[in-house]
Amino acid sequence: MRSEEFVVEPEQEQERLDRILGMIYPDFSRTYFQKLIKEDAVQVNGRKIKASYPVQTDDIVSVRFPDAVETVIKPENIPLDILYEDSDVLVVNKPKGMVVHPSAGHTDGTLVNAVLYHCRDSLSGIGGKIRPGIVHRIDMDTTGSLIVCKNDESHVNIAAQIKAHTVNRIYEGIVCGNVRQDSGTVSAAIGRHPADRKRMAVNEKNGKPAVTHYEVLERFGSYTYMRFKLETGRTHQIRVHMADMRSPLLGDPLYGSGKIPARFSGMKLCGQTLHAKTIGFIHPRTEEYLEFHAPLPEYFEKLLSNLKSQS
Repeated sequence: MRSEEFVVEPEQEQERLDRILGMIYPDFSRTYFQKLIKEDAVQVNGRKIKASYPVQTDDIVSVRFPDAVETVIKPENIPLDILYEDSDVLVVNKPKGMVVHPSAGHTDGTLVNAVLYHCRDSLSGIGGKIRPGIVHRIDMDTTGSLIVCKNDESHVNIAAQIKAHTVNRIYEGIVCGNVRQDSGTVSAAIGRHPADRKRMAVNEKNGKPAVTHYEVLERFGSYTYMRFKLETGRTHQIRVHMADMRSPLLGDPLYGSGKIPARFSGMKLCGQTLHAKTIGFIHPRTEEYLEFHAPLPEYFEKLLSNLKSQS
């Protein structure tokens, strides 16, 4: 069982306890924390409290997370597009539609199932049974480069680089609308959406700092081909920041319309048009800087060709 605690900040005062917990630990749902509160696994200032309790500044909230129920994840012979591999790390080009690790509704066919088969017993165990070797992730419908760690030493090293914002992560995407500025930076905190648990939102009050640098690569009238460099790595960061600029990613079902415009009739978008093009990091053993580039997927190339022909 894992125990954690945090102190309520002034800007969080009067928020419901279960809501604050969901903001602090976005990987868990509000319903999950309501269950923990009922089981007395959450206390405020050492006392049992209700989920609806309005937290006060300097309240000390302690949480006891129960051990996860062991889940057997089966290795699956799923082909991997490998950009690089050695005894410490594996860099793959994740395809569209593939979930990184098992979760409710996605128990097989994930990247973890594939790397378990490919790597056999050589994967970092720090991520636990559900996320062996996984040190970061990208959304199911986002394609591109992803690092998998083969041992705990590599996992700790790469995780520290990600935390220090020194991993070079560059994405390319097509957004709706004509982005006027050739380049710029979006610096807007991101947190859980107040009304929809599936979504994130710009949330300066309760969110975490998030910085995205962007550059326009080409304009196609009502669409813009862009490059994004992440300074931080919040959940759905690029998708949220671009939607906040009123230029959601083409095909994004959560932050845009998700609909296929008439000009792309006959084409399948299947989610946001976003690709993790480049990943660069210091190798955990050799200390050499490595950088890898995942080629644009076929659907993305077709979209660009379509846009150029119609412009």
